[in-house]
Amino acid sequence: MSTINVTEDQLTVRLSWLDKALGLLRDQDVPRSAVTSVDVVPDGFAAVRGIRAPGSALPGRRVGTWRRPGATRFVDVRKGQPAVSVGLRGRRYSELLLGTDDAEAIAERLRA
Repeated sequence: MSTINVTEDQLTVRLSWLDKALGLLRDQDVPRSAVTSVDVVPDGFAAVRGIRAPGSALPGRRVGTWRRPGATRFVDVRKGQPAVSVGLRGRRYSELLLGTDDAEAIAERLRA
């Protein structure tokens, strides 16, 4: 599961070594100026759309990159867990979809 940290000028996402291996992902450091939208999704697992390339789709878990026309998503979610959807501009990923029990609090910090 990812660790999400929000500071005054940066959003930091740190993955466990297992998530990095399963999803072929790297930790993300995103300037707050690149954030275009922030939403809370009741079930991040159900919100995953597109084609996995690369990543893992284990039962009850999605971690990796999901692609669809015009969008590339960084995904780390679990079934039944809320998630924060963060829209980005000028970055490799157009969106981060991050499962966390603190989704509402993280969204509020990003909106502030």
